[in-house]
Amino acid sequence: MNVSHASVHPVEDPPTTDGAGGGNNNEVPGVRMKDVQGMPGTLGGLVLWICQFAFAVVGLCVMAATSDFPSVTAFCYLVAATGLQSLWSLSLAIIDIYALLVRRSLQNSRVVTLFTIGDGITSTLTFAAACASAGITVLIDNNLDSCAQNHCTQFETSTAMAFVCWFTALPSFLLNFWSLALHPDRKEHWKSK
Repeated sequence: MNVSHASVHPVEDPPTTDGAGGGNNNEVPGVRMKDVQGMPGTLGGLVLWICQFAFAVVGLCVMAATSDFPSVTAFCYLVAATGLQSLWSLSLAIIDIYALLVRRSLQNSRVVTLFTIGDGITSTLTFAAACASAGITVLIDNNLDSCAQNHCTQFETSTAMAFVCWFTALPSFLLNFWSLALHPDRKEHWKSK
């Protein structure tokens, strides 16, 4: 009978800090998470938020410059979503600029959680608004052939800017989510349960 047996592998004890090195240090050395570009408090994160802000503002201004956007609900939704996205991105860019200037890390578990939830909500709203506006733009342009009396070019430009804004918001959300999952505070939280 050929049965596999469970094997036990020895586990090394963590090094003790009982003062053997001459000092009375009883703290276990902490692990600092590496700052990946694109996460809060990095230059890459600042660039992502500035790009989000710029594309959202361009999409908002182009759509708001047309006179007939209020007559279509999807276009009103696009204006509201890009307005919210631009305010969110601007506020995070300001926080990021401050953190970079004073060399402060934004890798606090609560801060990263707030950034992750905010980025997730605003990017989802922007994507939904861009999809709805794209559907209406295609309907006006291709199916109704009424681009002559509408502002199809402005509608398409604003919709494209909203998609590009979402495309720059997605990496920000994913990096924040990844940062949250790997955060040392979260690991300690799950070990205690």
